[in-house]
Amino acid sequence: MKTLYGTHAVLRPATTDDIPVLARIRATPEVYATWRGGEDLVAAVTDDLGDPDVTTLVIEYAGRTAGAIQWGAEQDPDYRHANIDIYLDPAVHGRGLGTDAVRTLARHLITDLGHHRVVIDPAADNTAAIRCYTKAGFRPVGIMRDYERGSDGTWHDGLLMDLLAGDLD
Repeated sequence: MKTLYGTHAVLRPATTDDIPVLARIRATPEVYATWRGGEDLVAAVTDDLGDPDVTTLVIEYAGRTAGAIQWGAEQDPDYRHANIDIYLDPAVHGRGLGTDAVRTLARHLITDLGHHRVVIDPAADNTAAIRCYTKAGFRPVGIMRDYERGSDGTWHDGLLMDLLAGDLD
């Protein structure tokens, strides 16, 4: 995987050297609330980096690690598409960095890797994420009822959003 350059974000392949800072970001209350990962976030991030079905990129902003963005793909040729997930250090929220990172990765997945569709699935009540993804060009597809178990043990809805190759600006 090559390094990708957005307007503000640099997306580079994650390495084991990134694990401590990514675990620290995952431990922030804002990120942990949606990403969770158990008591050992170093192990959770290590597992993420070792997952053969997911590619994890570090998001750099102003020369510092600001978060991570991951992608995976459905390879069946009749259903082929890519998916994205992202987390950012709350210290850089509100700067358009998430939108830039998502747009940059989506463009790479469509333009360079030939995916015709990219999906993302925020919690249905995560208005900040939905606003971010909408700015990146994603459109709501529909509510996935009782999609994800929350940290409170109850099921919560998710919103399926997608971006088609023809939607790229």
